[in-house]
Amino acid sequence: MKHAFAGALHLAFHRRAERFNGGRSTGLKPLHFDDQQQPLGVEKPSEFTWNQLLGFDACVQCGRCEAMCPAFAAGQPLNPKKLIQDMVVGLAGGSDAAYAGSPYPGKPVGEHQGSPFASIIAREGQGLLDAETLWSCTTCRACVEECPMMIEHVDAIVDMRRHLTLERGQTPNKGAEVIDNLIATDNPNGFNPASRMNWAADLSLPVLSDVKRTDVLLWMGDGAFDMRNQRSLRALVKILRAAKVDFAVLGNEERDSGDVARRLGDEATFQSLAKRNIATLAQYSFRTIVTCDPHSFHVLKNEYGDFGGQYVVYHHTTYINHLRQTGKLKFTPYKGGSVTYHDPCYLGRYNGEYDAPRDLLKAAGIQLIEMERSGFRSRCCGGGGGAPITDIPGKQRIPDMRMEDIRQTSAEVVAVGCPQCTAMLEGVVDPRPEVLDIAEILAKQLVDPEATA
Repeated sequence: MKHAFAGALHLAFHRRAERFNGGRSTGLKPLHFDDQQQPLGVEKPSEFTWNQLLGFDACVQCGRCEAMCPAFAAGQPLNPKKLIQDMVVGLAGGSDAAYAGSPYPGKPVGEHQGSPFASIIAREGQGLLDAETLWSCTTCRACVEECPMMIEHVDAIVDMRRHLTLERGQTPNKGAEVIDNLIATDNPNGFNPASRMNWAADLSLPVLSDVKRTDVLLWMGDGAFDMRNQRSLRALVKILRAAKVDFAVLGNEERDSGDVARRLGDEATFQSLAKRNIATLAQYSFRTIVTCDPHSFHVLKNEYGDFGGQYVVYHHTTYINHLRQTGKLKFTPYKGGSVTYHDPCYLGRYNGEYDAPRDLLKAAGIQLIEMERSGFRSRCCGGGGGAPITDIPGKQRIPDMRMEDIRQTSAEVVAVGCPQCTAMLEGVVDPRPEVLDIAEILAKQLVDPEATA
């Protein structure tokens, strides 16, 4: 019954006390590189903060996190319940032989052991965890959202990833390549930074370095280099112009937001990108930032503040819905096929936005068919947390499982609001429903105000 005592203390001294005020607290805690006493991530159980350790002891082993975890369902070597219990074992010292729940898929119980001052991921021999357990996580926060004791699984996983990346240089598969690209070219795929605006060569977009001041800064994100996401960006530009919004872009001055570097544990590269973006933004005047990418949205809104970047940031569905509500946009009735909507993790669970996308679809006359797992219980597409980069194998792919959820609705179109969700779901082999960004759907339904007049 230790969890009863530890749980009360954990909730009283929660590392995210702001969660108790009805708000959301989902931004990762920064590392302070000027503090020589702070380790670069967590190597040993004893290096977790004291209130994190309380959180591990607070676990009641209810299994709700396990039931919601997309990696566990896909047969990847991760079970968030066992991970927390392994941290408890590590702090006390011993092995996981007494664990009675579901093991990590493909990892027998009884073969792992640790102690408070031993490496969680052993440099040689058997440790408390295998590295692929940490790299299986998509950082979707489904486990955190479900946990009745408000344990922060994702914080712990990223803390341990930081040690592997910053201290050992052990980011698996394409992780090291992506980080090198971010350092060299400011984008994860190594594209020429000067080509960021090629997609909009015919659009005559205003650039902040020319106009200096605007109401809305359109943050393009690295989807500007992706031919598929360029369609979503062009649709959003069409909508903003129909509403006569004063907007501009950073153009080639924009860099990657740093989200993927941070989730892969490279806090140093993230902070470098964040500080350089903040310095660029400080040169100009704007009221709000709008972006199609929930990952950039989350980082700009919730994580840049630790480095002096305080901005009003909107996901494009929220902003378009505001334009609709204020009478600046109208839509003709939708006449296409049946539609379901996939909630992006970084828009929904991370930032609590579930209504605006649905309101927009309904405003276009769409009778939405909800999936069984939607809203805060939406199943992850598998695209977050650098998971497509680390690419830990399982029995099946997470996007295939999500597409099966979609197929069960018999919808002909799945509406999305995230370039990574688009890429993951379109990567599922046919036959499957068409995948469209909400901006793409709405751009076709715009009512031309001049024609109406």
